[in-house]
Amino acid sequence: MQGIWFDGPRRPKSKKAVKEALAAGERVYLEATSMFGNEPSGLVTGENVPDGQFYFVGPDPHTDRRFYGVLTKHNGTVTVK
Repeated sequence: MQGIWFDGPRRPKSKKAVKEALAAGERVYLEATSMFGNEPSGLVTGENVPDGQFYFVGPDPHTDRRFYGVLTKHNGTVTVK
C-alpha cells in the first residue's frame, strides 16, 4: 500500500481529489512505504513509475488511512478507481 501526494507537498483529502488533480494536470506522486524496496516512488507520469496497477491509501499512509484506491498507468495514461 503506497502513499500519494501532490506538489506542495500536500496530501489529498479524498480519492475524488486525486482524480480531479490528475484531470487538471497536477503533478501527482506515489510514495513507497514498503521496507523491502519493492514499490516504485516518484512522479506518476515520470519514468520512476512503470506501467501497472498501484494501490494507495490516504491521506497519510502512516497515520491516517481514510480512503483507498487503485492507480493504473498504461502507455502513459493514468486512471484512478
